Amino acid sequence: MKKYSYIIIDDNAEDILKTHALAEEFSELTCIATATNYQDGLNLVLEHKPSFIFLEIDPKELSSNLSLSFINELHRYLTEVPKIIVTTSAKELAFDAIQYNVFDYILKPVLEIDLLKIILKLDKTTLEANAAKIKNRINTSVIPALQPAQIDKPLILCIKSYGDYRYISTDDICYFQADNNSTDIYLSSGEMITAFKTLKHFEFVLSHPFVRIHNSFIINQNYISRIHSGHSVCYIKNSPKKIPFSKTYKSNVDLIITNFSAGNYLEV
Repeated sequence: MKKYSYIIIDDNAEDILKTHALAEEFSELTCIATATNYQDGLNLVLEHKPSFIFLEIDPKELSSNLSLSFINELHRYLTEVPKIIVTTSAKELAFDAIQYNVFDYILKPVLEIDLLKIILKLDKTTLEANAAKIKNRINTSVIPALQPAQIDKPLILCIKSYGDYRYISTDDICYFQADNNSTDIYLSSGEMITAFKTLKHFEFVLSHPFVRIHNSFIINQNYISRIHSGHSVCYIKNSPKKIPFSKTYKSNVDLIITNFSAGNYLEV
């Protein structure tokens, strides 16, 4: 799961609190700092280099000096400028903001759906950038031929315990469930194996198709047969097991739904 850091720059302290509180609901987003004026905001961005910035460009407190010119100042110092997300009540400045190539323009108050759209756009942009880098490497490098066994080889997870080494193909893992400082691993065969690592550990070492959907669960989206938003549960294929998902990780479930609909998909 991709993580994104951000800084909020806004002359209105109450709006900062509201945006920050809403963003805290999304596990992908991490607030680095906040600022109420141009100079403090500039110093924080140069120091921390966040993934993106929430920026007010029509401040009520004129002494804050916040405006679109803040973006020009960033270009003076940074080769890669963080993505700018304008958050303002001023509809009439949208055209000007487009000229500055801002990533998004949100009218206050910022809503949960606005943040979800931002995360989806950031994920899409990241994937496209990575694909472009890979294509460039292919076009400029000599790549050795792979043996058939090297292609699409699944990741093997080794569970170690007192000299016992248990090897599991991640393709066979349905989901992980936290159990205090250990984690129970449930396999498609119905077997359960305990690993003496926290769920947080597995969240950071495993990527697609594993997605965290709850404080206590990481699920392999390839084993999802049904998602019931009303009951906040995911159903496991060929099993009566239902895995709950929480509001904190609802955006991850939305990404799973998006991933499903991006493939060979027919909705009826």
